[in-house]
Amino acid sequence: MLRIAVQSKGRLYDDTMNLLSEADIKVSASKRTLLVSASNFPLEVLYLRDDDIPQSVASGVADIGVVGENELVERGEQVDIISRLGFSKCRLSLAIPKEVDYQGLEWFNGKKIATSYPHILRKFMHEHGISADIHVITGSVEISPGIGLADAIFDIVSSGSTLVSNNLREVEVVMQSEALLIGTKNLPDDKRELLEQVLFRFKAVKDAEDKKYVRMNAPKARLQEIINVLPGLKSPTIIPLADDEWCSVHTVLDQKQFWDIIGKLKELGAQGILVTPIEKMIL
Repeated sequence: MLRIAVQSKGRLYDDTMNLLSEADIKVSASKRTLLVSASNFPLEVLYLRDDDIPQSVASGVADIGVVGENELVERGEQVDIISRLGFSKCRLSLAIPKEVDYQGLEWFNGKKIATSYPHILRKFMHEHGISADIHVITGSVEISPGIGLADAIFDIVSSGSTLVSNNLREVEVVMQSEALLIGTKNLPDDKRELLEQVLFRFKAVKDAEDKKYVRMNAPKARLQEIINVLPGLKSPTIIPLADDEWCSVHTVLDQKQFWDIIGKLKELGAQGILVTPIEKMIL
């Protein structure tokens, strides 16, 4: 049995449970139970606070875990980074009241900064030769300047709407963060085999993201031109039709290029273009 530590609530919880579901690992979403076993795979989920996950994996209480990069760096635990998962992206930034005239990092000299990430902030300030008073608090960091508790904050920023609502503005980005899959050191062979199965499923899900399966009828007279504009994984599949002057072309397109390429295909005479979302992709 492989044990994975997962954040018990919040965006990272939602994104992780969605990934498990897409990988066809069925786990109860009950938040009242700390340890839940999957019904169709030898995996159990341990629900924890996000800041407890690095230690639980480092100590072997959990074999693997999904955690924000910001939490892993802050805690400094010795674990293996198995994979970057590409979701729950954010950044750790310094923010100050909107009305302040900010000219550069030197502004923070002698200022009081409220944060839940003192280790990362101290390291950053030391590297830049800034001497600031770091005030450690948990929760609602963004209200600190407004109530006179601090001159500035150092906190997670996603959309920036929380800063705006608290009359703050972001002035320095210290680090970027995303969800990481981490693992305990020296994972036993039997559990590593299970981990490889999990990674295989995760990769199939991630590879299918933003991909579309496209089928179209194409005039044979312009087939090579059509093939030239298709950036598929390999050569497209060509299937003959009853009409000798036409064929069916099947390929995979990335969402980022989709509409541009579809426009070119239409110009080259492609018809009956059918687009289907891809759930999994095994490369």
